Amino acid sequence: MSEFFMNFLAMSADTLMDVLPIAGILFGFQFLVLRRPLHNPKDVIFGFALVLIGLVLFLMGLDIALFPLGTLMANQLTAPEFLGLDSTASHVEWHHYFWVYLFAALIGFSTTIAEPSLIAVSIKANQVSAGAISEWGLRIAVAIGVAIGIGLGSYRIVSGTPLHWYIIAGYIVVIIQTMFAPRSIIALAYDSGGVTTSTVTVPLVAALGLGLSNNIPGRNPLLDGFGLIAFASLFPIMSVMGYAQLSEWYDHRKNKESSR
Repeated sequence: MSEFFMNFLAMSADTLMDVLPIAGILFGFQFLVLRRPLHNPKDVIFGFALVLIGLVLFLMGLDIALFPLGTLMANQLTAPEFLGLDSTASHVEWHHYFWVYLFAALIGFSTTIAEPSLIAVSIKANQVSAGAISEWGLRIAVAIGVAIGIGLGSYRIVSGTPLHWYIIAGYIVVIIQTMFAPRSIIALAYDSGGVTTSTVTVPLVAALGLGLSNNIPGRNPLLDGFGLIAFASLFPIMSVMGYAQLSEWYDHRKNKESSR
């Protein structure tokens, strides 16, 4: 128990040093540039204290649970005995790692659904659009994109193919989609790619990528372990614009049939 409190105090000191510049900028502009007092200073200070405590507990949770759990799952899913292979095998085919791809896709989907930043964006998008953009529709569309991206990114690690092939091809698809997608969804789709790389998704995805590259023969953690987060940012852009394009096509077809 004493070790926990020592870690908590050390993490609190580090987190406080990280949060102080943000607080300094906010309060500096409030008092020096705007020159206006805070209307509710007690609530603001209490809120900053909650943020600090939440960040400390979250970072400790990453070290204690999420990072080790992601690495452990990667180790177990790539173990030769689980794959039914000889432990002395120096090379395995990409199709032996089916469960890795499935696990990666499910992790990408579930963590994105639970991502606080995506929840906040989907709520605001629903409010601004007067209900035209569904909260759950947007969240599920983004989660599907992340699931496909993380699954494909895991295949890239297993196969050892160059990362830039996927990124270049992906952005070509995004550019083409942008030309045909409804204008009202384009900016939101691009932002949706950014909100996925946040507090819940990144730790597990990074641990999964490093765990895979450490356990697959011939892979380098520095060269192959990173890059999954890029897939988590790219593919939601496609899925959100695709969702909007399918909705537009469905509405057009429905209106066409009703006018007959």
